[in-house]
Amino acid sequence: MTTLAKGDKAPLFTLKNQDGASVALKDFKGQKVVLYFYPADDTPGCTKQACNVRDNSKILKKHKINVFGISPDDEESHQKFIKKFKLNFPLLADPKRKAIEKYGVWGEKNMYGNKFMGLKRTTFLIDEEGMIHHIIKGVKTAEQTEQILKYWNL
Repeated sequence: MTTLAKGDKAPLFTLKNQDGASVALKDFKGQKVVLYFYPADDTPGCTKQACNVRDNSKILKKHKINVFGISPDDEESHQKFIKKFKLNFPLLADPKRKAIEKYGVWGEKNMYGNKFMGLKRTTFLIDEEGMIHHIIKGVKTAEQTEQILKYWNL
């Protein structure tokens, strides 16, 4: 699991969004950023989480919070997921797990007694200085936005 902690400098990365455009974290210096790492497009928990962010995008924008979903899925998968659920925020593709590894969210998981390697659902709140403001490890998929706002004290 992640060795990053509140107060650490957020690791920089550049990934492609669903349209193939490069998105670099450094370009968001001076802005609040939420990076939510999720296992896979169009799965029950991940869909619930994405739809919660979609449904609350106005309040997130009101507070000038940029949200990016990141998974190991590729751009094509992200495009289908966005279209199917009318998502209104960018998804970043990390099939080579560059950001996933930097943020330490790839590790052993245990589901129904089966152990395997996979992405551990984790949300990082990054402040205007590029520092980690909070890490949400116990993500509640249907309450993702509420958790974000709570830890930003909004």
